[in-house]
Amino acid sequence: MPHIVAAAVSAGLPGKVPVADYEACPVTHAVRMLGDKWTLLVLMLLAERAHRFNELHRRVDGISQRMLTRTLRTLEDDGLVVRTVFPTIPPGVEYGLTARGRELLVPLSALADWVVRDSAA
Repeated sequence: MPHIVAAAVSAGLPGKVPVADYEACPVTHAVRMLGDKWTLLVLMLLAERAHRFNELHRRVDGISQRMLTRTLRTLEDDGLVVRTVFPTIPPGVEYGLTARGRELLVPLSALADWVVRDSAA
């Protein structure tokens, strides 16, 4: 089966791409999400293991609590991160990658490998 990008290029894009089509494209959404300042770093930290909120906050220099909360909520809404609440007093909360989030690590690793190879050349 040909790669989806190769198939799109060989078929040719229309002369003019409608904005609605571009906005509705799932690839557009993924690139926007991953292009966020903090998303990739948070994903890489969660790839190591699950983290509590304050632990993540300490490990990401320069991120505000509000921005970390927004980043985690977006990743959770996209099905990449799971938030687990533990029945303690006060309740403990831990964030980890979902199976979908772990699947995303494969193409991200390939992209990182490409960037490293390209920058060494």
